[in-house]
Amino acid sequence: MAHILLIDDDAILRETFGSLMRRLGHMLIWAGSMEEGRLALARDRVDVVLLDLRLPDGYGLDLMEEIKSSPDSPEVIIITGQEDPEGAALAIKSGAWDYIQKPLTPNRVTLPLTRALEYRAQKAARRPRAVLKREAIVGGGPAMEACLDLVAQAADSDASVLITGETGTGKELFARAIHANSARSHSNFVVVDCAALPETLVESVLFGHVKGAFTGADRDRDGLFKLADGGTLFLDEIGELSPGIQKTFLRVLQDGRFRPVGSKHELSSDFRLVAATNRDLSVMAAIGSFREDLLYRLRTIVITLPPLRERPEDIKALASHYMNRLCERYRLPTKGFAEEFFQALAAYSWPGNVRDLFGTMERVLLQYRNEPVLYPKHLPDEIRIQVLRAAGVCETPESFSPGPAEPADGSLTPWKEYRRQAMETVERDYLAELLRASRGNVGRAAAISGLSPSRLYDLFRKYGLATRP
Repeated sequence: MAHILLIDDDAILRETFGSLMRRLGHMLIWAGSMEEGRLALARDRVDVVLLDLRLPDGYGLDLMEEIKSSPDSPEVIIITGQEDPEGAALAIKSGAWDYIQKPLTPNRVTLPLTRALEYRAQKAARRPRAVLKREAIVGGGPAMEACLDLVAQAADSDASVLITGETGTGKELFARAIHANSARSHSNFVVVDCAALPETLVESVLFGHVKGAFTGADRDRDGLFKLADGGTLFLDEIGELSPGIQKTFLRVLQDGRFRPVGSKHELSSDFRLVAATNRDLSVMAAIGSFREDLLYRLRTIVITLPPLRERPEDIKALASHYMNRLCERYRLPTKGFAEEFFQALAAYSWPGNVRDLFGTMERVLLQYRNEPVLYPKHLPDEIRIQVLRAAGVCETPESFSPGPAEPADGSLTPWKEYRRQAMETVERDYLAELLRASRGNVGRAAAISGLSPSRLYDLFRKYGLATRP
């Protein structure tokens, strides 16, 4: 008998589901609000959660992290309304097993519920994941564990892998972890910086050349494809490739053969491909700036790394790890931390993600190298101010609202970048004010702003703004 938790405030639906669950041989647990859902998750064994998006005390997707990190880690099926067309897409993006659109019928519910329970049984029967070489990957929260599960799957195969995520999320670390845990770990891990590939020299860099192929070619030289033979080829920031170079890559990926510049003979290279990008390649393919056939070759396995603001549970471990490494590098005594120091770090949005956190720890260490214990006051001003503003402690008058940051060298920011920064500043200020006006209630915020709850949910996540728990 499976235990099914229905989180929905519709009493009629409760009766309908109760009857259906009894016929299917399952036990129904009902919760009419987010708070009752939390209590049920803590109290009862739960295998599958049926979660409505619109609840009396908040927006259903705000519960997703708590559901996935609960002791049973149940599968989640989202219930969406016809008036919320973005709900289905958000359900998938949030990690739900499936979604069902209202009005609900037994036929609509039975198949996804049965499949979710079958998947859960298969997952429970799997052997535990082997201990991974983590390659300096720090963190053990649900988001990181899900990504590491995909690393293990990728390492067991030779399939191409596409790693996506914002700048600074650690894409190269995950690529190295795939290589280190694979059968190819004894061979080279070759990095290709796609953003820096010169169009005029790309064939020489990738294919190599023979002596005399062009002026200055005084000896034979292997290209990156040959160096990766037997190992892993990592294409970093593949979204930056020009159309011409995309075509060059595709040709080699299709048959594993290439001809060095100036040579009459083809060579072969057997490499495993891992690519990374902070761009949406599907959108780029749709508008014609990225080849669809190349995209299909890349995304056999896709690992999407979460931004640091979505994994606050890992910040304490990350900050401690980085500070210990830095103290060792600079030959300084190990630092102690006040708990409030970590709380401030967890409340910050970290636009530069893990790389930003590392830079901040180095900045703090160098500025306060003689302090044995670190407190929030030792953090940079911009972090402390944002944390205080988010808590409603520090208000910034409109006349002093910060605009886009000026470059450190005093040069004028390009128009497009200035406009982007200005729009993000305005958006974030509006959303923060909207949260205060609605007291963190997404439903009330939707009514005030005219935006759908699903759109607001996306925006709040983008800017690291917390809705009401």
